[in-house]
Order: sequence, then structure tokens, then C-alpha cells
Amino acid sequence: MKTNNKIFNIILGVCAIGILGYTSCKKYANPPAIYEELKPLTAGQRKILVISIDGVTGSELQTIAPTNIAALQKNAKYSYNTLKTASDAAGWVSMLTGTSFVKHQISTDNFERAAGSGVDEHAPIVSYRNVFDYITQYKSVKTALVTPWTNLRNYMKNADFAPVVSTDIAVKDSTVSILNSQAGLGVIFVNFREVEAAGANGGYVASNANYKNAIVKADEYIGNILTALKARKNYPGEDWLVILTSNHGGSSANPTNGFTLVYNPAFKPFELKKSGFNPVLFSTNTSRAVTPDDKGLYDVGDTKSITVQMETKFNSTNINYPTFFSKSTNLSGSSITGWQWGHYGDSWSVTVGGTSNGGSGKLQVNATTAPGTNWHTLTMSINTTVNTQGAATARTLKLYVDGNLEATSDILSRKSLTTSELLRIGHRTGDTDTPTPFYGANLAFFNVALSDAVIKANIGLKDITQHPNYANLIGFWPMDEGTEGTFFNKAPVGYNMSLSGVYSWTNLGALYPPGTTPEPITSNLSIPSTVSDVSALALYWMKINILPDFSFDGKPYLKNFELEFLK
Repeated sequence: MKTNNKIFNIILGVCAIGILGYTSCKKYANPPAIYEELKPLTAGQRKILVISIDGVTGSELQTIAPTNIAALQKNAKYSYNTLKTASDAAGWVSMLTGTSFVKHQISTDNFERAAGSGVDEHAPIVSYRNVFDYITQYKSVKTALVTPWTNLRNYMKNADFAPVVSTDIAVKDSTVSILNSQAGLGVIFVNFREVEAAGANGGYVASNANYKNAIVKADEYIGNILTALKARKNYPGEDWLVILTSNHGGSSANPTNGFTLVYNPAFKPFELKKSGFNPVLFSTNTSRAVTPDDKGLYDVGDTKSITVQMETKFNSTNINYPTFFSKSTNLSGSSITGWQWGHYGDSWSVTVGGTSNGGSGKLQVNATTAPGTNWHTLTMSINTTVNTQGAATARTLKLYVDGNLEATSDILSRKSLTTSELLRIGHRTGDTDTPTPFYGANLAFFNVALSDAVIKANIGLKDITQHPNYANLIGFWPMDEGTEGTFFNKAPVGYNMSLSGVYSWTNLGALYPPGTTPEPITSNLSIPSTVSDVSALALYWMKINILPDFSFDGKPYLKNFELEFLK
């Protein structure tokens, strides 16, 4: 016999209003009905408890190893390196919506999206549904949020229970009370805030007694909550997933990586982490990574000198003129302004032009080495000589493959390469609109033209801080996060890159690029941990299908371990 879960036949129009009054609406199509086999009560009714200890840095928690968390780890999937988020609010919104910051763009304490922070300023602003909304659409259960943060309670107005509390001990007491009294409870989120406040006095490190003692106290409260959970009258007929996490490590102003622990008595221990090399496969017309407004940092103009280097692996050869990396307008006829890299036939080419800025038409410069499908280091330098009045008197473009000089061209007549286009990894329209699938890694951008000798000597450098021109580095993106939608900039200055469009993170195992230090392959599962995983895990545990329309970045990675708990 089958039973139809509760399905609300409505189309949800969710509107987001930004700080400056931007408004948009996203409609959600009716999802298909979900049918489940009726099972004996002994199978256990699945339920979820999520506890966030805001501001707990994963590495410091591992050092402190408080009693209850350490005990739970024996039956948990865990990470002490959960990817950091942008702020307090950003972490919570990712946790509750399953989307990364690059999508929801909420980082301020008022839980409103900041205008001007998106990748595409002309795209509609999308409001993402929260996990309580999904769960109550499919399941007849009650929801609860217990937090001392008034703004978070206001953001989650659809919780059935949201007691007003102001301290962590009150959070603990209210959570215990709800667990004791609400048999129909299906999901409860609990938020402790005093650890983050304690770290502000002395630092977010285990050696700070204030911070350590606050973590130990929060661990004590977790023990109290778990005792109440197991004392529930119907506990033998329930199957609880317990998730401990942090919205981020450290402070909201300077967040660091946090932690995640996903517990069930049936689980075997497994550390969640990247295994092997995990790049993005750029393979569609829309897949891209861009720097949002870079304040002109990466603009070449008519007098700047630069060196740009990226390790690249193509998935195919004999491609007909697609472009894959640029800071330029579309390549159309002779009207390109800026520069772009292309994969032409089985060779690497760079096209420059400044027609819109009064220069001559486009110029295509070709390297001679066929890159094939192996990793190669591609380097482009533009060296400009200026006179005492600051005007360019000579300008040379050079191309290198694996540190070997392959082409030189005079580009002075192209004049200014200034363009308002963003620095962009991924396809853009060129002589063809068919993209070439490729991987990129260790993208470096210097504000100086490096010499032939320096370029050659530093091919495959695995510690960018040891580069002789490190002081000239204005962008360095390893591009190996393995999850979510951001390439983090590791240079002293510069900007992160935001991913968008249709792209996929892949696991290349031990096929590392030259500039990445290989790590031992400890598992065939590569699972970097993020706070956006929380919503995905919650829906998975509640047997709710995650549809493409949800736009989740989070991963329901428990499906990789079903042999442990599906009997």
C-alpha cells in the first residue's frame, strides 16, 4: 500500500526586496507528488536536529576536543575545515536555503540582499526558499527555531515554534522544553551565539580561555539537549539526524573555516574533505567565473604592463576557434577591445584589439606547441615602455607555454585595451560559439611584465608566496575549492571570482596540475564540507527529492553511505 504525502497545490511567488528597493519574484512550479511505501513503526520516523555554535573555528575545536562533540564523532561524518562564509547572516542563509553566498548575496545583519553585490547586475534578484518551507510542504511535521538573534527569528518567520530568548542557557532550556513537549516535532534548528562573542575578547583560538570555556559550555548544553532528545516518549520510534556546525569560524567581520558533524548511531566515522584535485569543468556557453567590480585593478589600459598565467587542461583537440579566458568584448570581426585567450585548432592563441578605443583591428598571436589534453602552463605578458610624459612608446605581447617563449608581437598600434568587461574564465562569443571543455588551475595575475628567466624558473611553483615577484601579485586563484560558487583569491590584494551558469566540479584524483602540491588520496570520495550542505542533508534525510528548481549548492552526501543505515 502507498500513501500520498501532503502536497500543497500552489505556486509559490517569493519576492525579495533589497536595501535600495530592488524587487523581484521567483515562481516555483508544483513539484510532483512523492509516494512512499508504508513501513512499520520500527523503521523509525526520520527527524532532524541542527545545532549551530556560531563562530567556532574548526581547527580550534579539534584542538579543544570537548567531551560530547568528541563522543559524537565516533558515529559521524565530520569536518574541521568547513568552507568559510562571508558573515554571520551569510552563513545562516546558506545553511537554511542550501545556496552559496554567490547566489543569495545576503551578508548584512538585516538579512537583506545588498544592492550591487551580484555577478550580473541586470539579472533578477532571486529569493530562495528556506528548508522549513520545503519540509512542511511535503511532511506533516512541526518546525522550531531557537535563537537569541532577533534578526534570525524574523528571517525565519515560518517556524512553528520560535521562543524569544536572549542567552545561550535560555536557548538550551527552551530547546529541552520543546523536545519534551512536542511529539509532532520534525525539525529543530538551535543557535548558540556566546562562543563568537567570547572570541572577540582575546581571539578565536584555543589558547584564549574565554573562547575555550565558551566552547566547553556550549558542548555541555549539547549534552543536555541530547539527553532530552533520547528521553522523548516516542524516541524508540524516531530516527534522528543530528547536525552540529557553525555559521563560520571566527568573527563575522573576518570569518574563517568552521566545522560540521553529522551524527546518527548507525553511522561509521568518516572525515569530510577534498580528495585528489577538484577543479571546475567549464564546458558550456554559460559556465564562467568572473571578478565582480574590480575597481580597475585588472584593466590593462594603454600604459600598464602585466603577466597573466594559468595552468590549463583541455578535454579535446581540433576545436574551431572558441575562447576560454578574457578581459574583452566579444570577438566579432575586427571590433574586439581588450584581450582574450582561445583554443584554435589544437593551439593556444591570444587575440588583442583596441578598435573601440581608436586602435587598429584585432591581432591574433599563436603559440606553436599543441597543448593536447595534458596540463600545460600558459603565460601571457604585456610589456609597455612609457616616455617622460607617461605615453606608451613601445608595447610587446609575449606568449609562453610551460615557460618557453613561443611568440612575440608588437601591439602598440592597438592602443588602449581598456574595457568595462569583467575578468572572465570560461567561454565568451568569439569566431564560434561552441565552447571547448577545459579545466583551469593556479591563475596568477601580476601588475608587471615578468622576464623570460623569471617565468621559466617558476613554472610549477607550488608555493606562490615564494615567487620573486610576489609583491606584484594582484590575483591568485588556485581554483580547487571543489564545491559551491567561489574561487577564492589568495594574493595579498585582489578579488574573489564568482561562478555562474552551468558548470560542474569534478574529481581528477591524482591528476594534479604542475603548481598544486599533491596530497595522498585517502578515499575515492571527495566531499568538501560547506554550511549549504545542511539543507540538502535535511531534505535527503526527510526523503524529499531535491529538484533542480531549488538551485541547491549543498550536497546530500549521506547517499554515499546508505549501506550503513538503510537495512
